[in-house]
Amino acid sequence: MTETESIAYDVVVLGAGPVGENVADRTRAAGLTTAVVESELVGGECSYWACMPSKALLRPVIAQSDARLLPGLSQDVQGPLDTPAVLARRDYFTSNWQDDGQVRWLDGIGADLYRGHGRLAGPRTVTVTAPDGTVTTLTARHAVAVSTGTRAQLPDLPGLAEVRPWTSREATSGKAAPGRLIVVGGGVVATEMATAWQALGSQVTLLVRGKGLLNRMEPFAGELVAESLAEAGVDVRTGTSVESVTRENGTVLVVTAAGDRLEADEILIATGRVPHTDDIGLDTVGLEPGSWLEVDDSLRVTGTDWLYAVGDVNHRALLTHQGKYQARVAGAAIAARAGGSTLVDEPWGAHAATADHGAVPQVVFTDPEAAAVGLSLAEAEQAGHRVRAVDVEFSSVAGAGLYGDGYKGRARMVVDLDEEILRGVTFVGPGVGELIHSATVAVVGHVPIGRLWHAVPSYPTLSEVWLRLLEAYRDN
Repeated sequence: MTETESIAYDVVVLGAGPVGENVADRTRAAGLTTAVVESELVGGECSYWACMPSKALLRPVIAQSDARLLPGLSQDVQGPLDTPAVLARRDYFTSNWQDDGQVRWLDGIGADLYRGHGRLAGPRTVTVTAPDGTVTTLTARHAVAVSTGTRAQLPDLPGLAEVRPWTSREATSGKAAPGRLIVVGGGVVATEMATAWQALGSQVTLLVRGKGLLNRMEPFAGELVAESLAEAGVDVRTGTSVESVTRENGTVLVVTAAGDRLEADEILIATGRVPHTDDIGLDTVGLEPGSWLEVDDSLRVTGTDWLYAVGDVNHRALLTHQGKYQARVAGAAIAARAGGSTLVDEPWGAHAATADHGAVPQVVFTDPEAAAVGLSLAEAEQAGHRVRAVDVEFSSVAGAGLYGDGYKGRARMVVDLDEEILRGVTFVGPGVGELIHSATVAVVGHVPIGRLWHAVPSYPTLSEVWLRLLEAYRDN
């Protein structure tokens, strides 16, 4: 092992995923020298094993499903997808797991990249162990930002390690469709990958421990997605726990708590995420290795004046777009503190990630899509708001009928009865992912119900669901 001399920067960023890249972009734009440390690929989980490959796999599935709703086209799209072509397009969107373009982008903003395993080594200090064993010490004059994200959580199941299960990484980078695939979990990864691989030729069995799917959304979202998965041929089993997993002669055998024995070629475990903080030197700064990092709204770690935790690692909102939002806030806060400026950290200020608390948008790219922002009805009630849920079916909207015959979907807005604003909105149905930003603007802006009446939706679009929701609120 060879150690080099210490190199000083204004800011050191641990992790070069989208979140770390955005922290670096903001600090460099403010004129702060910035080093970025990455142990794998620049671009991170989202670019190579999550957002981009999963949506590339799902887009042909959704397009085919939409086409099947249209007379004059449906008869031409009944056959199976061209799985090799879909996988090749997925590979294109991951740049074939090469990060040259992302590295060029980092270089273009003037950030210095250090490849290797980065660890804190006391306050404002990071050591980087390169693949050849060389150790470089980086010191930060103003801030270290931890943006190391999460990894898949594997349950403590007898035999699981020997089975070599798929996690989200294998599910999004698979080179061929397994003949039979068991998916364990009921969240976003489980439902999206069940959707994709069933359409790409696998026979999928979805094992869900709870009562339904997508339990962080309104209940009807999971119900409609489960119904559609079953119609597509997925064997959806709720209330099902896995007791053991083995692999013999290439075949995976799963035994459930009810004693059922299921066989498959591969098994995907999608039961949650854990923070990627077990080996980044948290113990050297008085923090617990493997823990989530608690932060204030400027993303500064509680109890420190130099350490920031941005993105999934702080457990506020495990979504790429929300992490990038946090990165913009954190970068601005770091720059303000470095320059001696006063922080604008009141709610919705430039240095406060206020949206994390009640205005987080998300789209689940299943068939149908499920999209939500803000609080569900249950969450709003638990938070002490006096609210009312307003529901309408998309069948009441002319644009839904034009979108495709037999369009099925539902919308809900959760209205704060005291303030006459929206606390949350949920859409489920084909194409609704592109509607959610209008709801996000309404929730973030605290737009009064009375003003929303003057936001006229174009006819005949899916957006007319807003008018139907407002009419239902007025008439009841």
